[in-house]
Amino acid sequence: MIFKNLSKKKWYTGAVIACIGVAFYVLLSNIRPVLSAIGSFLGNFKAVFLAFIFAYILNPLARFFYYRLFAKSKLGKTRWALSVGLAVLTALVAVTFLLGMLIPQLARSILLFSENFDGYASSLGGLIESGPLQLVVDDVHLQTLTENAMGSVAGFVSENAGRILNAVANSGKGIVTTVIALILAVYILLEKNQVMGGFWRLIRALLRENTNEAFLDFVLRCDTILVSYLGQTLLDSLIIAGANAVFMLVCGMQYVGLVSVVVGVTNLVPNFGPIIGAVIGGFVLLLVKPAHALIFLIFCVALQFVDGYILKPKLFSSSLGVSGLLILIATIVLGNMFGVWGMLLAIPAAAILSFLYRDYFLPRQELRRQQGEKHEAVGSAAGPTALP
Repeated sequence: MIFKNLSKKKWYTGAVIACIGVAFYVLLSNIRPVLSAIGSFLGNFKAVFLAFIFAYILNPLARFFYYRLFAKSKLGKTRWALSVGLAVLTALVAVTFLLGMLIPQLARSILLFSENFDGYASSLGGLIESGPLQLVVDDVHLQTLTENAMGSVAGFVSENAGRILNAVANSGKGIVTTVIALILAVYILLEKNQVMGGFWRLIRALLRENTNEAFLDFVLRCDTILVSYLGQTLLDSLIIAGANAVFMLVCGMQYVGLVSVVVGVTNLVPNFGPIIGAVIGGFVLLLVKPAHALIFLIFCVALQFVDGYILKPKLFSSSLGVSGLLILIATIVLGNMFGVWGMLLAIPAAAILSFLYRDYFLPRQELRRQQGEKHEAVGSAAGPTALP
C-alpha cells in the first residue's frame, strides 16, 4: 500500500529518473572495475565459448563430408559421427602442416639473425655514416653501441624475468584451453541436433510467433553471411599465399614457406593485414638479401592491388553485397574496440548491418510514412469536424 501511494505522488517519476541517473553515473564512473569483473567471470567459460567457435567453423566442413562423401552410404547415425571426425582430422592435419612449415623456418630466421647480428649492425652503421642522413657520433664506435644494445637487452630480460615466465605459463594454459575446447567442440557437433533443438525451443518460448519467424530469418541470413565469408576468405588467403610462393620460387628467394604463410595469414585481416604481412616478409628477406626484400615489397603492392580490385570483389560482392566504404569504417571502428578480432569480423558485421538497414529498417520506415500519408489524406478528405 505504501508503494502504491508513493507511485501516485507527483514527485515519484522524477525521483525514479534521478535514481536511475545516479546509478548510471556510478556505473560509468566505475566502468573499468565492472568490465574487469565481467571479464574475469566470463573467463571461466573461455573454453566453452572457444568450443562453440570451433564447432561453428568445423560444421560446414562436416556437412560437406556428410552430404558429398557419405551421401550414398548406409551408415545411419554413424554417418554424421564419421563426418565430424573427418572434419576434425582435416583441420588438425592442415594446422600441423602449416606449423611444421612455419616453425622450423622461423627458428632458422632467428638463428640467422643472431649469427649475423654484428654484420647487420656494421652494415647499418656504414649506411648511416655514408647515407644522405649522416649522423655524427663523436668518439663512439659501432662496436660499443652494439655491446650497449646487447647489455640493454640482457638487462631487460633479467628485470622482466617474472613477466616472461608468466607469459610462458599463460601460453601453456592457452594451449591446454584450446585442446579442451577442441574436444568439447567435437561433442557439440555430435549433439548438434539436440543443442539446436533446445535453442529454438527457448526462442519459441520467449518470442511471439511472428517475431519468432523474423528472428529465425535473421539468424539464418547471418549464418549464411558468416559461412560464406569464412569460406571465401580462406580461399582468398590460399590464392594469395600460393601466388606469393610461386613468385618467390621463380625469383629464387629463400624462406618461401615462412613468408607465404605469413602473407596468407595476415591477409585474413581486411585492409591492414596485407600491409603487416608485406612488412614482416620484407624484414625476413632483408636479413638475407636486401634486393629480394625490395622486389618482394613491389610484388606485394601489385598483388594486393589485384586482390583488392579484382579477386575480392569477385568473391564477396555476389554473396555479401556490401560497399568497400562500409567495410573500411567497420574495420576501423571494430578494430579500435576489439583489436584483431574486430578487424577479422569487420566484413561480416558490415554485411549484417547493411542487410538490416536495407531489408528491415528502410521498409518499416517507408511503410510508416505511407500509413501516415494515408491518414493525413483521409483526414483532409473528411474535412474539419464541427464543434458541438
